[in-house]
Amino acid sequence: MINEKPEGADPFQSDAHDARNGDFRGTAKEAFHKAADTARDAGEQARRAAASATSTISGHVMDMLNEQLGSGAQSASRLASSMKLAADDLARESPVLAGLVRGLAHNVDSYADHLEGQTVEQLSQSASDFTRRQPALTMGLAAIAGFFAFRTLKNAGAISSPPIQPREPYTGGGNG
Repeated sequence: MINEKPEGADPFQSDAHDARNGDFRGTAKEAFHKAADTARDAGEQARRAAASATSTISGHVMDMLNEQLGSGAQSASRLASSMKLAADDLARESPVLAGLVRGLAHNVDSYADHLEGQTVEQLSQSASDFTRRQPALTMGLAAIAGFFAFRTLKNAGAISSPPIQPREPYTGGGNG
């Protein structure tokens, strides 16, 4: 009895070749799965590294912002001291104006004291709480700030730049 192959099969191909071909496919499949697992592991490691880097960067940014907040509080405190000195100088000439400046200096100083011990997160939470308690005031202040920003930008656009084209036609560069 002759070992016949299915129609369309290579008649010169042996059964041993079929077995090797099957082994090759199995090996290729196994290698593909290992490569896929390795790629998935590498992707997971990259995701963890990116998350760690993001956390580190955001931590550094928050530290920097907290330092700036402390510096701003110190600057506000120095401004309040200067305002108090100015109020003392104004007291002889204009006691009413000196009283207003002193009151403003007191407000700035208390604001600086309030900022001194806070972090950016605490300040953000305070602003959020204030916005929930006073939405109309917050919207009004935002509208005023927007109006002033619009006016500033509008006036900045009104400044004319020199023309690109010369005012008089070019007649040549001769001496004559």
